[in-house]
Amino acid sequence: MNAPDPLGPVENVRRRDLLIRGGAALAGTSSLLRDFARAAAIEAPADYTIRIAPYRLEIAPGKFVNTTAFNGQVPGALIRVREGKQVAIDVVNETAIPDIVHWHGLHIPSVQDGASEEGSPVSAPHGGSQRYAYEAHPAGFRWYHTHTFAGHHLGRATFSGEFGFLMIDPASDPARYDQELFLALHDWDGYIDSTGDGYQEVQYRHATINDKMLGFGDPIRVREGQRVLLHVLNSSATLLHTISLPGHRFLVTALDGNPVPTPRLVETLRLGPAERVDAVVEMSRPGVWILGETDPAIRKSGMGVVVEYANRTGKPHWSDPAQFDFQYELFGSHSPSGAGDEAETVVPLAFQPKFEGYGDFDHWTINGKSWPDTTTVSLIQGRRYSLVFDNHSDDVHPVHLHRHTFELKSLNGKQTSGVGKDVVLLATRARTEVSFTANNPGDTLFHCHQQDHMDSGFMMLFRYV
Repeated sequence: MNAPDPLGPVENVRRRDLLIRGGAALAGTSSLLRDFARAAAIEAPADYTIRIAPYRLEIAPGKFVNTTAFNGQVPGALIRVREGKQVAIDVVNETAIPDIVHWHGLHIPSVQDGASEEGSPVSAPHGGSQRYAYEAHPAGFRWYHTHTFAGHHLGRATFSGEFGFLMIDPASDPARYDQELFLALHDWDGYIDSTGDGYQEVQYRHATINDKMLGFGDPIRVREGQRVLLHVLNSSATLLHTISLPGHRFLVTALDGNPVPTPRLVETLRLGPAERVDAVVEMSRPGVWILGETDPAIRKSGMGVVVEYANRTGKPHWSDPAQFDFQYELFGSHSPSGAGDEAETVVPLAFQPKFEGYGDFDHWTINGKSWPDTTTVSLIQGRRYSLVFDNHSDDVHPVHLHRHTFELKSLNGKQTSGVGKDVVLLATRARTEVSFTANNPGDTLFHCHQQDHMDSGFMMLFRYV
């Protein structure tokens, strides 16, 4: 079955014209060159094929989770591409409901981004397919995941196993480590629990790092003196996670795939849903340890993995960290942001819950309105914007801006600069400011990455004019 072309008939005419003229196109503008390369990627065989299908995942001996997954594994296969290269990926949906894949953290056209709210086409059920073809950038640790609605179906969307690692390697990437590991923190078997005041909350029965609960599967095997680079992803649908490795510290080098101005050693890594951290660990404490969640209940439910030094055996050891020291501003620049030299258009965004009645999730509003009635904000290409987030709730919110990277400016009164992210965790009852340059035309989605909040109205669009 041929994949439907996501570019549409108008772009198809342009593509055929480009292919016929070939050499003339190569003499054109850089924009024309990109169009030509993308057209070639669409015509060529896919570099990767992703099949979405039901999957029975064994997270511990005899303990299974019925889910959906990419190519029969959780996480999906690592997709690794050199920055600036054209890549073509076919997605085939073998489930009974429509699906779509989002390329989280990439600066690509809206139609390729994998969000139907931006105009990306979905893959129809029972064999429907789509081809994504784009230039891979920016460099860094990204990821790919389903971008659909779950509601009270807690086996769908980001509650499922539909996620995978996406690594965009820079043109020059000298290795400064001995091992490289990709780790995904995920929660399984969600259920809805009513609180004493009638609100609904999502709880989970199991947790894993990658596809196994703590104590099952192979340990991470290391040797004394090694430098191990960890790429850590929180792929949970709703939960914030904090992890630690007793006797060791993490040298944080990048957040959401973007190098930080000031790498710092910390005892803990804190990640909201969809956040990523790159950190190097010096293996200097021989023994058998648990790398895992600091919350004992979540660690007991399975969120951990054994780290085993060569020639060491025995029961894995856990001890609580002396301090919970992960803060965004630790990794910022000591000097003011150069971006502040240019005028910024301020966009105030206030977030509040609206009680929908006993036995249901809260509805969420942005400036008093819920999706699809939220106000669309107009952007002018090349202009710099300051987004002022006011969280008027007792919940933390991992908010995500598609197709752009923003810079952290102020965190509840604490000034910072230089830290680039695509998700920021908003503290309760606090104000956070970020800024970005409107440099990627097209409809751009903004939402809370907590699945039940997004499903309950916490979403809006930015549109270039």
